[in-house]
Amino acid sequence: MSTDLLRSLSLLHRSGKPKGVTSVCSAHPGVIRATLSHGRRTGKPALIEATCNQVNQDGGYTGMTPAAFRQFVENIAKEENFDISKLILGGDHLGPNPWKHLPVDEAFDKTRTMVAAYAAAGFEKIHLDCSMGCAGEPIALGDEATASRAAELAFVAERHASASPVYVIGTEVPVPGGALEEVEQLEITSANAARETVEIHRSFFAARGLEGAFERVVGLVVQPGVEFGNQNVVAYNPVAARSLSASLHSLPNIIFEAHSTDYQTPAALRALVRDGYAILKVGPGLTFALREALYGLDLIAAELNGTPPSLKATMENLMIKEPQHWAKYYPGAANEQRIQRHFSYSDRIRYYWTHPSALKAVAELMVRLGDDLLPETLVSQHLAMAWPEVMNGLTPPTAAALTQAAITRVLTTYADACG
Repeated sequence: MSTDLLRSLSLLHRSGKPKGVTSVCSAHPGVIRATLSHGRRTGKPALIEATCNQVNQDGGYTGMTPAAFRQFVENIAKEENFDISKLILGGDHLGPNPWKHLPVDEAFDKTRTMVAAYAAAGFEKIHLDCSMGCAGEPIALGDEATASRAAELAFVAERHASASPVYVIGTEVPVPGGALEEVEQLEITSANAARETVEIHRSFFAARGLEGAFERVVGLVVQPGVEFGNQNVVAYNPVAARSLSASLHSLPNIIFEAHSTDYQTPAALRALVRDGYAILKVGPGLTFALREALYGLDLIAAELNGTPPSLKATMENLMIKEPQHWAKYYPGAANEQRIQRHFSYSDRIRYYWTHPSALKAVAELMVRLGDDLLPETLVSQHLAMAWPEVMNGLTPPTAAALTQAAITRVLTTYADACG
């Protein structure tokens, strides 16, 4: 069973042999391809997750339903010769967030339909997140309302799933899409709050006759003190999270799921896994690396062809023309917003890479560079992180290889941390 690894994480932690799993939260085809290629080479399972905003019965911002997303990923898996039996698909933040502007009854009709679609499409890992209020309700709901609604969605998932999914509960993280401002200080989840969240969910699951489903709750989302804003990263501090980490001993069969671990150092990622935050979510950090590679390749092409770089200008024009994915997230003066559009840790530019204009510009760049071996000196100048790999023969200095290597570099950091 593909979820056996997830169900084993708690026992491994308690036996003093902690292991982790990287959860790739992205719908970018290049990220998916690099993830599956990396999984094939390492022999490890690949956990790929879609959020309620990315993928739902209405298409989300990717235009894909859950069934279409599964087909999309499996098609790439076949191209990469990845063993599909090692693929785990997850639904992240499944709840009413896309429809929270609607009255609760209407929003939950849509939410139930979405969860049914994820379950019917064979998504094996379901994160139930009903913490946000709908129209006329508080912005954030209390534990009992959140747990009651989560149990209702678990009931729907159980009815529509062909196999038995595993569940993740809890939501002490920003809503899908990330924080809206610079992160200055985080409140780490208290040990008592973690225990109470589990017990309240247990009771509401039991009230709906879902004791068996609750036994498949493998993870609890908590805030261990890691996050990133537009321009800063809050690093993991094991000492500050010591009490929360210790609380795992009173939560049988459950480990912690850490969201927004993007841009943490290798040492911090290893410490998170050691301390029981065994599912490490990463998304923007992968497309951030992709953008760095593409912009670097554009500068290399400009040097080789003696023409001005064009990709960044194309993306700037596109984002100015269609500002809906960044405008409310990037405060400040015009120049600050310009820099953030391209270089923010929040990486809101990731929403634009599958736009026809962006696809055309990237394709043209790849045609310009072709399969030629790029000069090592220009790789050193514009893609410095790739230069050692090129010199050691690990990465051919071609445009395609350098692009995938940028994403793989991040994935390798996570794989090393997970053990």
